[in-house]
Amino acid sequence: MSSPSIPKGTRDFTPVEMARRNYIFDAIRSIFKLHGYLPIETPAMENLSTLMGKYGEEGDKLLFKILNSGNYLSDVPEDVYTGKETGKMLKHISEKGLRYDLTVPFARFVVQHNNEITFPFKRFQIQPVWRADRPQKGRYREFYQCDVDVIGSNSLLYEVEMVTIASEIFKKLGISITILMNNRKILSGIAEVIGESARITDITVAIDKLDKIGQEGVNKELAEKGLSDETIAKLQPILGLKGNSLEKLDQLSVTLASSEAGMKGIEEMRTIFNFINELQPGANVEIDLTLARGLNYYTGAIIEIKANDVQMGSISGGGRYDDLTGIFGLKGMSGIGISFGADRIYDVLNELKLFPQDLEQATTVLLVNFGGNEELVSLKLLQKLHEAGISAEIYPEPLKMKKQFGYADNKKIPYTIIIGADEAASGIYQLKNMLTGEQEKISGGEIIEKLK
Repeated sequence: MSSPSIPKGTRDFTPVEMARRNYIFDAIRSIFKLHGYLPIETPAMENLSTLMGKYGEEGDKLLFKILNSGNYLSDVPEDVYTGKETGKMLKHISEKGLRYDLTVPFARFVVQHNNEITFPFKRFQIQPVWRADRPQKGRYREFYQCDVDVIGSNSLLYEVEMVTIASEIFKKLGISITILMNNRKILSGIAEVIGESARITDITVAIDKLDKIGQEGVNKELAEKGLSDETIAKLQPILGLKGNSLEKLDQLSVTLASSEAGMKGIEEMRTIFNFINELQPGANVEIDLTLARGLNYYTGAIIEIKANDVQMGSISGGGRYDDLTGIFGLKGMSGIGISFGADRIYDVLNELKLFPQDLEQATTVLLVNFGGNEELVSLKLLQKLHEAGISAEIYPEPLKMKKQFGYADNKKIPYTIIIGADEAASGIYQLKNMLTGEQEKISGGEIIEKLK
């Protein structure tokens, strides 16, 4: 009989791993709440009509589709069935899919509940998402996202707030980061001045891969998309601008002077960076003109966050979307948000050994079990410990003390309480520090005060 397994790209989480994940979630949640964001949840599955077409052609391919219930093939026309073309058959056999991210479901949520919401609506959401991607280091098919979004305002103060939130979260977690920013309007302006406005998607998808495939790889992909050598050559100096962020914007304002969209993007980024330079959020924040994040719904600022001390892709990212809810019928609803990849953050903390040591300690004190009347006395003390908010447990059987102490050591329980016949009779118990080996005789009330 073969041993059971789980699908590639998914993972089980042990109690230790869960304690560490909750440490991440709690840190992120605390910063979200600090800035006035409220929690929501949406279903794991959405209608495919909600999801398809929102992530670009590449994103649509990564959606996990769910087969319809029952005899789903009965509704497939004969010519479609015999043709065996997945794309044509899909609409007949699948109406739902697992969510690819939390942003599109959020937009759907806003449209459905817009009469109940106070705008600007500030929400956070911590839930799993699924992508039919090729599993590799730092990339999973099932993973958690921690999203923070505000919708119903086009104020650039929220771009600044997103940078501040990111800086505070990673400072709390002890991770050194660089926040990279760009603007889709600037990218549109670049496409316009090199005479390729119609190919903005091809250009952004290619240059977004610069750090993965290099300059030569990007140029090759652009050529394969049909851009001429002359056009590709015009792009090189723009992407290679030097200087700090404001200096790059100054240089760009000359290059993109003929593009209204490009100049608007430069104006937005200059405003954002003037605020950032004054506020000094703590993290390093830079303009990166190769940053595109190939998702169709970004319209303004784009944000990507990388850990400085670990070789890994982005650990967070997001941006401004001016009319995402418009695809669901609610026009003119601008928003901005960032998604924090909890699984990649976990890997960074693990690799850098930044998790606090006491996370693995779930129980503060173990009551040693001697059976008989001593067991009953221990149970009564256990009840009082719980009432006082102290995490405690009793060993389930009166086995040898070595066995029970071994259990405490393996679970990293720092204290044990020994209640033998003499202790049960006197009400004075022995409290043992499992780290130092020291023991003291102490009453139940004193134990509670000490362990609090």
